[in-house]
Amino acid sequence: MSAGIIYGVGLGPGAQDLMSVRADRLVRGARHVAFFRKAGRKGQARAIVEGMLHAEAVEFPMEYPVTTEIPFSDPRYNEILSGFYADCTAHLQRLAKAGADIVVLCEGDPFFYGSFMHLYTRLKDVVPVEVVPAITGMSGAWTATGQPITWGDDVLTVLMATLPENVLAEKIAATDALVVMKIGRNLPKLKCALQTAGRLEDAWIVEYAQMPRQRVQRLTEAKDVTPYFSIVLIHGQGRRP
Repeated sequence: MSAGIIYGVGLGPGAQDLMSVRADRLVRGARHVAFFRKAGRKGQARAIVEGMLHAEAVEFPMEYPVTTEIPFSDPRYNEILSGFYADCTAHLQRLAKAGADIVVLCEGDPFFYGSFMHLYTRLKDVVPVEVVPAITGMSGAWTATGQPITWGDDVLTVLMATLPENVLAEKIAATDALVVMKIGRNLPKLKCALQTAGRLEDAWIVEYAQMPRQRVQRLTEAKDVTPYFSIVLIHGQGRRP
């Protein structure tokens, strides 16, 4: 029996009608569907495809054993996650070797800061794996602001808010346009870094980009922010005719 294919399917920023035609076809036709989620949660990727899955689809939720409970710098963090990804890989590999095709749902683009990459590197030399690219969350966010993110020769920098404050401030000061992801509990630190870099007044925050709960605000005016599904932006103001 020939092995099945594992598809890493990018779902885009959150709206079903922003998925690619290929992603839509694979999701609707899948008989095995895997997705990441926090324990006890439905999972954002699974929520995006609500109403799309085949009635006979078998779902495999992959629940993170740890998210922010211990710091990234703690050796246990990588150790725990490495074991988790190995277990997920083993399950998907068994299904594929038995001839089943599996769709792994990926928020945004699978190769852009996504968890699927950790499965891909473990699976790509063992069973067939195909990746379906998608509109990124950051593209959905800057489109929601109604302003171009870059002009002419602008340099765009993408940062993770998990970086140290001094590193954030240095890189923010050195760029024209900015995207900051993985906000979470790091929002106060990020605000301080933006202030140090002299860019706080330029910053926007987009929550739930391209989803029903979307909200776009200047960061200085934002109250009661939901930081997990948020992206901070600074628009470039570069060369134009």
